[in-house]
Amino acid sequence: MTLRRTTLIASILAAALAGCASEGELVVSDGVGITAVRSACPAVGIPDYTGDITVFAQPGSRAASNVDMTASMTNLRSNCSDSGENVYTEATFDVLVRRTDVRGARTVSVPYFTTVLQGGSAVQAKRIGSVTVQFADGQERAQAQGKAGAFINRAAATLPADIRERITRKRKPGDPDAALDPLADPQVRAALDRATFELLVGFQLTEDQLAYNATR
Repeated sequence: MTLRRTTLIASILAAALAGCASEGELVVSDGVGITAVRSACPAVGIPDYTGDITVFAQPGSRAASNVDMTASMTNLRSNCSDSGENVYTEATFDVLVRRTDVRGARTVSVPYFTTVLQGGSAVQAKRIGSVTVQFADGQERAQAQGKAGAFINRAAATLPADIRERITRKRKPGDPDAALDPLADPQVRAALDRATFELLVGFQLTEDQLAYNATR
């Protein structure tokens, strides 16, 4: 599965610096430092090209006249409980389905995946589920809600004390590193990556369906 790098970087920074006024903000008072309040809760999102699915009536043709149904994933919302040893995040989303042939009642099952990603690339867990949508005779559009959840170990999602100190330490004007961004330090960035998790949800696509989404 291909994810655009810009999307992953944005998700990583959002999780790593949740609560910051802005990345690398300089606070000038009795010293200079970076304000960073980090949550153990993962960022939640839909990877590129996996939020839509198109099913064709006959294989081999991508003509508009051959479309059987389309579905889209939207209204992704999440709740996180980070008070225990394991952080639990639950996501809900809506699946909107449109069919071309509206004759007769029909039941459609749309598969989706839930993936826990660490450091922007390492898959820690993956589950497959499905959302079932019911069409009445003559009904063109229908929708249903899906749900996904994951546990993440708090210790794994917590920055080491020395790394946190490097990020939040106030620096006095004139200090050699006063103007340096600690997030540019390779050790700090590596620690942030290791402690950064994402909960990604999207449709479970075939290779052909993924290629269609990426090229249309």
